[in-house]
Amino acid sequence: MSEKKVAKSAQPNFFQKVAKGFVNFFKKIGNAFKNMWHELKKVTWPSKEKLLHYTAIVLLFMVFMIVVIGLIDLGATQLVKLIMKL
Repeated sequence: MSEKKVAKSAQPNFFQKVAKGFVNFFKKIGNAFKNMWHELKKVTWPSKEKLLHYTAIVLLFMVFMIVVIGLIDLGATQLVKLIMKL
Protein backbone atom coordinates (compact mmCIF):
# COMPACT_ATOMS: atom_id res chain seq x y z
CA MET A 1 0.00 0.00 0.00
CA SER A 2 2.84 2.39 0.71
CA GLU A 3 4.30 1.52 -2.69
CA LYS A 4 1.25 3.02 -4.40
CA LYS A 5 1.66 6.28 -2.52
CA VAL A 6 5.32 6.49 -3.48
CA ALA A 7 4.54 5.73 -7.11
CA LYS A 8 1.70 8.24 -7.12
CA SER A 9 3.80 11.03 -5.63
CA ALA A 10 6.65 10.23 -8.04
CA GLN A 11 4.47 11.15 -10.98
CA PRO A 12 5.01 14.75 -12.07
CA ASN A 13 2.08 17.08 -11.61
CA PHE A 14 0.69 19.41 -14.27
CA PHE A 15 3.06 22.29 -13.55
CA GLN A 16 6.12 20.05 -13.61
CA LYS A 17 5.01 18.66 -16.97
CA VAL A 18 4.51 22.17 -18.38
CA ALA A 19 7.89 23.31 -17.06
CA LYS A 20 9.59 20.26 -18.55
CA GLY A 21 7.85 20.99 -21.86
CA PHE A 22 9.20 24.54 -21.89
CA VAL A 23 12.70 23.33 -21.10
CA ASN A 24 12.55 20.76 -23.91
CA PHE A 25 11.16 23.39 -26.28
CA PHE A 26 14.07 25.74 -25.67
CA LYS A 27 16.58 22.88 -25.86
CA LYS A 28 15.20 21.97 -29.29
CA ILE A 29 15.52 25.57 -30.44
CA GLY A 30 19.09 25.68 -29.15
CA ASN A 31 19.92 22.44 -30.97
CA ALA A 32 18.44 23.82 -34.19
CA PHE A 33 20.70 26.88 -33.99
CA LYS A 34 23.74 24.71 -33.22
CA ASN A 35 22.99 22.53 -36.25
CA MET A 36 22.49 25.61 -38.42
CA TRP A 37 25.83 27.02 -37.26
CA HIS A 38 27.61 23.75 -38.09
CA GLU A 39 26.04 23.69 -41.54
CA LEU A 40 27.02 27.31 -42.21
CA LYS A 41 30.63 26.42 -41.45
CA LYS A 42 30.49 23.90 -44.33
CA VAL A 43 29.31 26.49 -46.89
CA THR A 44 31.73 27.60 -49.59
CA TRP A 45 31.21 31.35 -49.70
CA PRO A 46 31.81 33.26 -52.96
CA SER A 47 34.65 35.72 -53.30
CA LYS A 48 33.95 39.45 -53.28
CA GLU A 49 34.38 39.68 -57.05
CA LYS A 50 31.97 36.83 -57.72
CA LEU A 51 29.47 38.27 -55.28
CA LEU A 52 29.54 41.65 -57.03
CA HIS A 53 29.24 39.92 -60.41
CA TYR A 54 26.22 37.87 -59.30
CA THR A 55 24.61 40.95 -57.75
CA ALA A 56 25.01 42.88 -61.00
CA ILE A 57 23.44 40.00 -62.96
CA VAL A 58 20.45 39.89 -60.61
CA LEU A 59 19.94 43.66 -60.77
CA LEU A 60 20.12 43.68 -64.58
CA PHE A 61 17.64 40.83 -64.75
CA MET A 62 15.29 42.70 -62.43
CA VAL A 63 15.45 45.82 -64.62
CA PHE A 64 14.79 43.68 -67.70
CA MET A 65 11.76 42.05 -66.06
CA ILE A 66 10.42 45.44 -64.94
CA VAL A 67 10.55 46.65 -68.54
CA VAL A 68 8.92 43.47 -69.89
CA ILE A 69 6.11 43.48 -67.32
CA GLY A 70 5.60 47.23 -67.80
CA LEU A 71 5.23 46.77 -71.56
CA ILE A 72 2.80 43.89 -71.09
CA ASP A 73 0.78 46.01 -68.66
CA LEU A 74 0.79 48.99 -71.02
CA GLY A 75 -0.35 46.77 -73.90
CA ALA A 76 -3.12 45.20 -71.83
CA THR A 77 -4.30 48.65 -70.71
CA GLN A 78 -4.46 49.88 -74.30
CA LEU A 79 -6.31 46.73 -75.36
CA VAL A 80 -8.92 47.20 -72.62
CA LYS A 81 -9.36 50.87 -73.60
CA LEU A 82 -9.83 49.83 -77.25
CA ILE A 83 -12.41 47.21 -76.28
CA MET A 84 -14.27 49.68 -74.04
CA LYS A 85 -14.56 52.20 -76.92
CA LEU A 86 -16.24 49.60 -79.12
